[in-house]
Amino acid sequence: MLKHRSILAAGLLAMAAGAHAQDATPVRADKNMIKAHLTFLADDLLEGRETGSRGYDIAAHYVTTQFLQYGLAPKGDQGGFLQQVPLRATRLVQESPLLELSGKAGTEKLAYLDDYMTSGSLLEDKSAAAAPLVFVGYGIEADRLQHHDYAGIDVKGKIVVVLSGKPRSFPTEEGAHFASGEQKREVAARHGAAGMITIPTPGSEKAVPFAKLKEYRYIPSMSWVDKRGVAAHQQPTLQNRYTLSMAAARKLFAQSGMQLDSIYEQVAADKPVPRGDLGVSARMASQSTRSDLKSSNVVGMIEGSDPKLKHEYVVFSAHLDHLGQVKEKSGDNIFNGAMDNASGVATLIETARLFSQGKVKPKRSILFVAVTGEEKGLLGADYFASNPTVPAGAIVANVNLDMPLLTFDFRNVMAFGAEHSSLKGNLTRALKPMNLELIPDPWPEQGLFTRSDHYMFVRQGIPSIFLATGMASFQKGEDGAKQWEHFLTTNYHQPTDDLQLPFNFDAAARFAQLNYNIALEIANAAEKPTWNKGDFFGDTFRK
Repeated sequence: MLKHRSILAAGLLAMAAGAHAQDATPVRADKNMIKAHLTFLADDLLEGRETGSRGYDIAAHYVTTQFLQYGLAPKGDQGGFLQQVPLRATRLVQESPLLELSGKAGTEKLAYLDDYMTSGSLLEDKSAAAAPLVFVGYGIEADRLQHHDYAGIDVKGKIVVVLSGKPRSFPTEEGAHFASGEQKREVAARHGAAGMITIPTPGSEKAVPFAKLKEYRYIPSMSWVDKRGVAAHQQPTLQNRYTLSMAAARKLFAQSGMQLDSIYEQVAADKPVPRGDLGVSARMASQSTRSDLKSSNVVGMIEGSDPKLKHEYVVFSAHLDHLGQVKEKSGDNIFNGAMDNASGVATLIETARLFSQGKVKPKRSILFVAVTGEEKGLLGADYFASNPTVPAGAIVANVNLDMPLLTFDFRNVMAFGAEHSSLKGNLTRALKPMNLELIPDPWPEQGLFTRSDHYMFVRQGIPSIFLATGMASFQKGEDGAKQWEHFLTTNYHQPTDDLQLPFNFDAAARFAQLNYNIALEIANAAEKPTWNKGDFFGDTFRK
């Protein structure tokens, strides 16, 4: 963990690096500036930058001062840099959850944390449901992909049981949309379901083990609140949602007339699975404690130089929040989030500096947005995209920076979403002079396209990409893929994601320089980015 005296060091580094950078012509990304920002943002003093916390507010004010220092125009609320985001938080009363299964063999009470996980409700202090169980496969309705899991099944007033994930035959990113929890809940609620139980597949269990879920039980769930005081994107009839372990899924199906192993065989073969009543009922109950709070997005602007195009905006976003401090956890209990996502915010700030101090000015305006609540469900990005601080419809593109792994000398990058719009061309042109390459999604089973802030812009019909470092290195013998694997299995969402990680700040500077090049490409292009003809996301969300 970092010591508080590192903050002073960060300030001195920033001053020295800033003096050096001002002399550079043309302006180049400065690794010391990035190191300075990371050193501050990942310090213990900020207590993990939990959404709505004092530590997060300190981080937001830090970003504000950097934007102010570099001459960015404030584009938040009331002439300032901050856009207030009204939030509601909920914590599950840990002693309260109940899940009982009743079938021909009798009633069995499952054990919270061992057999299942659930979270608090954002709408109710007490939640309960008791109803028969209906298995609906993946719980997906996708006309375009000719997949209808609810066809011919009546689930009104019943609890649906759904498989985690999606069929392997689904296109990766379209599949990520349909496999998302929010989408599945919307579909279930539309069909009148009274609750939802999600069971793992062997693939989903490998990707996100059930044991990992238990580590987040003390972290609150949140939603932003609309002008009516209602939590956004909630399904009032579907407040009872449970996730089973693999062992508990077997207990459930052991009482039914369906064979879980057979279903898994169908999943592995990518064939349709049987659906229907399970002959089992469930009783669910839990209690929650809810509270209202506020947090802020930070919004700064580099104004475009073209009299007409400056009224169009390219948004660069990065989430400023992380998981906070879990006081119930012994030992090191601060989730500093150095890589996730102080690295992205540091890149964002440095990219803004390059524009503010460079001689080449973009034709379109560029918004730099550090958003809150990503770890709580992409809340700050959703709020900003739904309530932009610039005219609605004026945002032409989003480039999102989330957890670029800055530990190796990367020579390729990943850009989730690039295949869907003309942004791929902008990105390819920006990569070429840097001898960098674009690689396809290496983790299609993770559904990353819907799991970072750019997706909230996609849902507003805005072409968007999520940019991160790739898998290969310029250094012989340095394996970026192994470094990604190690970070994801050892440090991701753990207190060890701090500045003790072996950062490569030369690579960090290259990543910032790339983002500058991408922004310039998009901002100076004669035409604004467009969705590819016939693209699913363009057709689904185009305004």
